[in-house]
Amino acid sequence: MKKEISNINNHNNEKLKEKALDISIKEGTAASISTNLGDGFITPFALALNAQPIHIGVLNSISGLLAQLAQYPGTRLMEKFTRKKIVLWFVFFQAIIWLFISALGILMWKGLLQNYLVYGLIVFYSLLVFIGGIAVPAWFSWMGDIVPPETKGRYFSKRNRITSFFGLIAALSAAFILDYYKTKGLALLVFSVMFALAFLFRFISYILLRKQYAPAFKQKKRDFFSIWDFLKRYDNFGKFAVYHGFFNFAVMVASPFFNVYILKELNFSYSMFMITTVSYTIFYLIFLELAGKFSDKYGNRRLTIIANTFFIITPLLYSIVRTPIGIILLPQLSAGIASAASSISFSNFIYDSVSQKHRSICMTYTNILIGIGTLLGSLTGGLIVNYFHPSFMSPYIFVFLVAASLRLLVAVYFLPQIKEIKKVSRLPSSYAVVSHPIHFLNIESTKVIHLPEKLLGKFKSLKIF
Repeated sequence: MKKEISNINNHNNEKLKEKALDISIKEGTAASISTNLGDGFITPFALALNAQPIHIGVLNSISGLLAQLAQYPGTRLMEKFTRKKIVLWFVFFQAIIWLFISALGILMWKGLLQNYLVYGLIVFYSLLVFIGGIAVPAWFSWMGDIVPPETKGRYFSKRNRITSFFGLIAALSAAFILDYYKTKGLALLVFSVMFALAFLFRFISYILLRKQYAPAFKQKKRDFFSIWDFLKRYDNFGKFAVYHGFFNFAVMVASPFFNVYILKELNFSYSMFMITTVSYTIFYLIFLELAGKFSDKYGNRRLTIIANTFFIITPLLYSIVRTPIGIILLPQLSAGIASAASSISFSNFIYDSVSQKHRSICMTYTNILIGIGTLLGSLTGGLIVNYFHPSFMSPYIFVFLVAASLRLLVAVYFLPQIKEIKKVSRLPSSYAVVSHPIHFLNIESTKVIHLPEKLLGKFKSLKIF
């Protein structure tokens, strides 16, 4: 009798999980629209508030680090409250803050407190990303308990494709509307409307989260350990976390300057700039599905190596390509593949490597290392572009070459140390045609990592050089 009741409960729980997965895609879509209407236009809005370069630097660097540091108190809250309650609280607070940011545009339009509004934006936006960061560990742990382990790659690739597609549509629509009304002197009002819509869609995601099933779980205090203990252990996952800290440092040495290079040195028009930016997102969406299937079948370590390889190639391509079509077909394609592989491999490696009770704290410490790497990398890249570059070379080309070299060094040092946790299929030898760069990174005698056949199909008709 007890066994029958247990089977019925398990069946009901599986049904609830299936429904929760569908709700999560809808919730993620609303959240993505909110993010693209809000976060995606914070820098242009700051400029509309008469922000100086120092204000932009503070806005981006501090908010980026706060988002990662906020995950530490978010993890500790799980000792006292359920994951669902934590996520609901802070998503709701995050939605409300968009209304305060929206009000700044109206005040600027009315000519009120104009000299102080940019500081208000820095405070409110920093608070918004900090509050959002608090919810991340609970949400990450929550999702890990409702997505079946054997289909994590496919599910998250599907979720990311759908949410990113609608987010892209929202961003493009907002950009065209903003350009149209900017000529009529109404840009500030458009910004305010956009941020009000960011509130609305974040509130919709809050409502959907309330309907999403959450398996019972409470973090126990004895499961907690300090970041120093985490680093001292330096086990397989610790190596993965430290690798991502260093790798994000290497990535951010160049990444903030790609768009600046396109606009200032290549002199692309704003419409052409938008097309090249959208092309990256399209490539990212195309390769997400492939990355998810590759993750499920061949493992996340191999997918990480693929991501790293294309992250190395991307700045090199930027340094040799100067035409719009070249930028689209080479560095933007490479960046799209790299980002798709990275986004899937990162979260899935954590799910595969860390137990339920340690999932949130390990993810938090990894993201703190990433945040530190991101901040230091951005500052290093800025110093190179402004002060430490040879006079005979463009500072942007030089920083791209430095970044590619750093990405290669990080990969060569760390990737051979990281092991796959789950049991995965062996790669067929028919993929050997693209093995050379991966083999170079792997440095494990005759072990070779190859791209899957579908990925090769994408490149069949392309002449890279």
